[in-house]
Amino acid sequence: LFKYIIIGDTEVGKSSIMLMFTEQHFQQAHDMTIGVEFDSRSVQLSDGNQANLEIWDTAGQESYLSITRSYYRGTDCCLLVYDVTERDSFENIQHWVHQIRENADERVRLVLVGNKCDSAGARRVSADEGAKLAAEYGVRFIEASAKTNALSSREEARAELETALEEAKTALEEAETALASARDVGRFARRVR
Repeated sequence: LFKYIIIGDTEVGKSSIMLMFTEQHFQQAHDMTIGVEFDSRSVQLSDGNQANLEIWDTAGQESYLSITRSYYRGTDCCLLVYDVTERDSFENIQHWVHQIRENADERVRLVLVGNKCDSAGARRVSADEGAKLAAEYGVRFIEASAKTNALSSREEARAELETALEEAKTALEEAETALASARDVGRFARRVR
């Protein structure tokens, strides 16, 4: 089971991304998220294994920040979403990166997502700017349109998802191994006494 969380400013399309990913449809009118919304999906990886994903869509309003922070814990992957037609949402990514790094586990994998790339005429943030910001933070980057189900590269996006899942799986296995080793040391210490 892998936990994904979607964060970013209000009205950048976080709920639409989740809906398109889980139910494969776009809803033009969408109620504003209050607190968090949840959905899940099972995906098949290229190696044939199944991965079960929990996807948590968070409210972007400042008034819900204290609620949504608690959902950051235990997250395997975080989608940091901005709207390519709203420059402020891009500039606020710094705030969201700070929030996730302050409140989530160190092992969380981040993916920067420039949403609404179908709105070419209204674009205020270039793909190059998104890629540059992602490189500065050392995170992955894709552009998407929840409306048209378009990705800058479907194969690239699938590879990013699989890489994030594999990295999260490896980190989880390493943590389980470390925990088992600590238990063994504890048992040995009790026997020695």
